[in-house]
Amino acid sequence: MYAPDDPTRYQEVLVSPMYLAGSNGTGEAGFAPVAHWPHQYLDEGPCQLLVTSPDQRIRIGWFGDDFELWKISAAEDAFSAPRWTATFNHVTPAEMVAGLTATLVQDYDEAIASDTPGRFLTGPTVPWRDTVRPLTDAGWNLDGAAELGTVEIIAPDDQAGILIDRRGYGSDRTTVELWAGPPGWGTRAEATFTARTPSHLIAETAAVMAKSTPVVRERHQVDRGMQHLVTMTPVASATPIAEAQVSRAPTPLDVRRTAVTQAVHRAARAPRTAADLRVMAAQSRSTGPGQKRTGHPAPATSARLPASSPAPRRGR
Repeated sequence: MYAPDDPTRYQEVLVSPMYLAGSNGTGEAGFAPVAHWPHQYLDEGPCQLLVTSPDQRIRIGWFGDDFELWKISAAEDAFSAPRWTATFNHVTPAEMVAGLTATLVQDYDEAIASDTPGRFLTGPTVPWRDTVRPLTDAGWNLDGAAELGTVEIIAPDDQAGILIDRRGYGSDRTTVELWAGPPGWGTRAEATFTARTPSHLIAETAAVMAKSTPVVRERHQVDRGMQHLVTMTPVASATPIAEAQVSRAPTPLDVRRTAVTQAVHRAARAPRTAADLRVMAAQSRSTGPGQKRTGHPAPATSARLPASSPAPRRGR
């Protein structure tokens, strides 16, 4: 752990590989592609923020106090049970989640334009080799020691992989898991997909995972158990090209601005107290004159982990 007065604790660094960077405590990167979709903030229950497609067939839930931080699903209509579900745990970088949400937006827009059900409801349509092609093209290799009935593709550093389970039956069973990092509460990222998830959605998520582009984190956000496995370059010393490569990743300043926006959103629903007025003043200071304001409040993004740490669901 970093001491509170450690001057390097909040230093911004570029972390690579991205799949070992962990979470930065915000879901903004994953929500960015769906910023224009309806947002519903929930005060009761485990789901704190629900973002849906305009017709509510696609649902993206943020469970900020849970081990399974993201639950994303699609259904034939707003009242049907999910056809498939994808789940991302609290260690998974939100940049990986964005690979899925961005593809869902594209599928949805194409469905509306063509008046068709949409590719996000097509189900698995290609052999497993096509699903993992973004990884094999990036140099990931087949693990010959995988259990019978499963296929596993492993990253060159042996610190990430995709496991395809072709055993068993049932539409709700988990058939694909993307994982990264050694087993452990703060070190293992996991993304799981149920049996009827369209193959191209898994492939697009894997494609983002395979990219070598670093992401911005504060130094303390990278688990100590991971720091020997990643490269961390201070943002201040990075080249302009490297900074441009991560321009879409949320920075700690973005996170702080989001926290202020959340506070104002809460204050708007309560009587205006002196504390509320101070929050509004803080927002005024953190929002530059040239910054655009949107009609949607920022997502609830602070992932607060439970005090107790349950054992990880699987390990290699």
